[in-house]
Amino acid sequence: MRKVIVSMNITLDGYMAGPNGELDWHFECWDPQMGERLAKELTQADTILLGRVTYQAMAGFWPGKTSNPLCAREDYAYAVMMNHHQKVVFSRRLQKADWGNTIILKDEIEEGMLRLRKESNGQNKNIIIYGSGRLVTALIKLEMIDEYQLWIHPVLIGKGKPFFGKYFDQQDLQLLTSTSFPSGVVLLHYQVLH
Repeated sequence: MRKVIVSMNITLDGYMAGPNGELDWHFECWDPQMGERLAKELTQADTILLGRVTYQAMAGFWPGKTSNPLCAREDYAYAVMMNHHQKVVFSRRLQKADWGNTIILKDEIEEGMLRLRKESNGQNKNIIIYGSGRLVTALIKLEMIDEYQLWIHPVLIGKGKPFFGKYFDQQDLQLLTSTSFPSGVVLLHYQVLH
């Protein structure tokens, strides 16, 4: 069965976005070494799992990135992977997906995820989730998260959308690695102990 990995940017006070979905705090801390690490993680996956809101934001950004002559060299490989990897969106409201290699699943999350985890194309690569807080919460409740890659930013925003809410039971985690970046961001990579 393929692993499901959550990759989430979080403020030091535990928010994944500002009150209205703001991510400006996230971009201020981003550096090229973080981009390289993220690209390395994405090479170990072949499926990107997204909720509707995150999908629509990313679909408006990534498709044009590789044709932009101002795209930073360190971002180019990541942009190519984002555009070419399979994207799976759980949504009953989204009717069509214009971003290439996107599948919309209107199934119940549990049955859709069981199918996705069994698909391997002979490579058994990971499924990675970016953002998509409501989807992540649903998967936590279903005990379908295997690892977390938490990008902790040295920023306090005081209010916003908390990443870890109160809608699920305790999860025990084991720290696999921690990596510090020059920007002050710390990447904590945890395995869920099932």
